[in-house]
Amino acid sequence: MIKPVNLEVCANSVTSALAAQEGGAVRVELCENLKEGGTTPSHGQILMARSLLHIKLYVLIRPRGGDFLYSDLEYQIMMADIRYCIEAGCDGVVIGILNPDGSIDTQRCLEMARLARQWGLGVTFHRAFDMCADQDTALEEIIEMGCERILTSGGKSTAMEGATVINHLVQKAAGRISIMPGSGVSEANVADLVHFTGVTEVHSSARSSVQSKMQYKNDHILMSNEPGDEYSIDLTNVDRVKKLVELANS
Repeated sequence: MIKPVNLEVCANSVTSALAAQEGGAVRVELCENLKEGGTTPSHGQILMARSLLHIKLYVLIRPRGGDFLYSDLEYQIMMADIRYCIEAGCDGVVIGILNPDGSIDTQRCLEMARLARQWGLGVTFHRAFDMCADQDTALEEIIEMGCERILTSGGKSTAMEGATVINHLVQKAAGRISIMPGSGVSEANVADLVHFTGVTEVHSSARSSVQSKMQYKNDHILMSNEPGDEYSIDLTNVDRVKKLVELANS
C-alpha cells in the first residue's frame, strides 16, 4: 500500500490554521511574522488554535527573526515558550539553535527537545538546518536528539532548488527521521518534488492575499517600514490546501 503524502501548513494565524484544517492538512506549524521567516505566536493565538483544531498543532519556538544564534536570555524565553505549549496542550514544537561556526548547538537543542518529549510533545527541527555548515553531520545529531522530522529546503532558497540535496537526505536518513521539504512549495511543483525526492510529507503556507473590508482608507501614512499594502493580509487558502494535498498524492 502506498503511503499518503501528508501536508503540514505553515499557518500565520488561527484563521489560517482553520483554513489548513478545512483543506485537509494533517498538521499546522503555528507562527507569526512570516515576512521575518516566522516567530513564536502569541499565547492567545496558541490557546485559540488549540481549542479550535482537531488536527495536530505544532508551535514555532523562535523569539525573533534573523540568525539562529541566540543569547542566554533568548534561550530562556524559548524554554518558557515550550513550557507554555506543554501547558496549552500542543502536540509539538519546532526548534533550532546554531553555534557561531554553523554547527548545531546540540546541548541547548537537546535540552529543548527533552523538555518537550518528556511531556509527550513531538519535535521538528526547522530551517536552521539549512544554515548549517555540514548538513550530513547535522542530520545525525538531530536524529540523536530524538526529533521526528527536519524541515528543509536542502540548503537553498527554495525546496525545488534544493531537491537533489533533499533526495540525498532522504536516502541518508533511511527512515530514521522524516525529511520534510519547505519553502516555495506550491501547486506548480509539489508533485514533481514528491516524485523526485521520495518524501512522505511536505510543508507550505498555501497563502493568498485577502483585501481589507475597511471602507475608509488613509493613503497618507505607512504603518510599517516594510513595503506592502496596508489594506491586505496573507492568509492560508482552503482551496490551495486541498489542491496541494491532491497534487502531492497524484
